[in-house]
Amino acid sequence: MAAGLSAAVTSKPFRSFFSSHHRPNPTPIFNPLVHHQRIAVGVRRKTGWLSVSFVLGEQKHGELQVVNREEEGSEDVGNPNIDPRILIPAHVAEKLARKRSERFTYLVAAVMSSFGITSMAVMAVYYRFSWQMEGGEVPLSEMFGTFALSVGAAVGMEFWARWAHRALWHASLWHMHESHHRPREGAFELNDVFAIINAVPAIALLSYGFFNKGLVPGLCFGAGLGITVFGMAYMFVHDGLVHKRFQVGPIANVPYFRKVAAAHQLHHSEKFQGVPYGLFLGPKELEEVGGLEELEKEINRRIKSSKRVDESQ
Repeated sequence: MAAGLSAAVTSKPFRSFFSSHHRPNPTPIFNPLVHHQRIAVGVRRKTGWLSVSFVLGEQKHGELQVVNREEEGSEDVGNPNIDPRILIPAHVAEKLARKRSERFTYLVAAVMSSFGITSMAVMAVYYRFSWQMEGGEVPLSEMFGTFALSVGAAVGMEFWARWAHRALWHASLWHMHESHHRPREGAFELNDVFAIINAVPAIALLSYGFFNKGLVPGLCFGAGLGITVFGMAYMFVHDGLVHKRFQVGPIANVPYFRKVAAAHQLHHSEKFQGVPYGLFLGPKELEEVGGLEELEKEINRRIKSSKRVDESQ
């Protein structure tokens, strides 16, 4: 407990010292954004010859620091009654700095993996068809099969993810998926292992299709490509847009993606027994269980939050 006392003596009529004035005690100031309460109390006798004012403050973890709430994504940003730059205890500032570091670490991992996978996929497609057309004939059936399976696998992954999410992740594999429903400690979580698991068949299909000619290898190559595309889209929408593990830029302003993000947020609220379990078709799942009204409320909340952030910048 740190306490400060300041006093000022002024020459005023001695009789005023005996005058009685009853004023209500000042209300302690409590900032809900600060973890440890700081109390400011002022006492001032205007009619007396003695003026006293003192401040009581409590700190447990060092000095206060100024932190810009705009950088932390607070929902209170934009409120004209709240200064976006606030004083918070040093240990809280350290925690926020650690969160920024974790987000940056995940962003680097996401960008590097996306760039690497995209580059390899483009090169694989180019060299595969160049190699296939060395004889002078264009393998139309293989090219069509590759394209069709790419689209089909990307769409099919949404239904696979929905089933796996409900039947596996929230059942026998809950001990791994639970990390995604708890506050994250560090840049990564145990649930990220599922992304690696889904990458294994994609790499296997791409490899088989790349090193072999024929319709079947072409179909396998397309399936692996579709799984890869879905995985990248899932990462940007789910990890970036919904859970804000990194900034996604203009993706956040796409109306349907905002709707998808709101639907997935309702999954974490468990208002509809976990529905939706899918991601990109999550709004459709909510419609089937009568959750459109809650979905609209969540969308409006996210829009207002986004506007407050924009107005404060």
